[in-house]
Amino acid sequence: MKQFAIIGLGSFGLRMLDELLDITDEIIIIDKDREIVEKYKDKAQASYITDAINEQALKKIIPEKIDAVIVDLGGKVEVSIMTTNHLKKMGVREIIVKAQSDEHGEILRMVGATSVVFPDLEAAKRITPLLASSLLFKYLPISEHFAFAEVAANASVIGKSLLEANIRKEFCLNVVAIRKRDSEDIQFTNDPTYIFTEDDVLLVAGNDESIAAFSKEQVGVEKRKGLSFFHDLFKQAKTNE
Repeated sequence: MKQFAIIGLGSFGLRMLDELLDITDEIIIIDKDREIVEKYKDKAQASYITDAINEQALKKIIPEKIDAVIVDLGGKVEVSIMTTNHLKKMGVREIIVKAQSDEHGEILRMVGATSVVFPDLEAAKRITPLLASSLLFKYLPISEHFAFAEVAANASVIGKSLLEANIRKEFCLNVVAIRKRDSEDIQFTNDPTYIFTEDDVLLVAGNDESIAAFSKEQVGVEKRKGLSFFHDLFKQAKTNE
């Protein structure tokens, strides 16, 4: 089973704690705030109250073969840089660090971070497309130019078969799966005779422009709750990797 350490229990660190608990129980948490460590220690295999800048303490706490360390030290830019450098010198293979700015991120990479995360920026990238379209329910950017999205069937495809709609040609999107709005019964379909209906929610893959073009099509269907199933599916798939 994989083993992880989280240094700093800020909002990102706590979110990672909850996500990682889905795939392993072997999580170490580290923070200098006694109150917050006491609050979350039952979720971790081991918990420590110490300052992340203490290199000798980190060497004693973090196992030599740990799979990854996540660092969330809030706005403490200098401390996060020094901690990242300590972890690099310790030989940690994967170091994921929350950054406050592009400049901060660049320095983190220079001193040893293997991944730099900008939670506020990434949240904005997910939310903005949702605000721009009444048909777009979930948006998951994978890279700068590629994303998965949950999109309601638009007016141009309703009543047409998968073959007739030809979404790949018309919108440069791949239809990965389809489900009904109020159902968790998904179909990974390539059946060319499948007929799209107003109740269909499509999981599509493609670039931002293609997703935007498809989701801008207006159709008289109200957005409903309970449309996060594909998001949960992504999470389950990552868990099983």
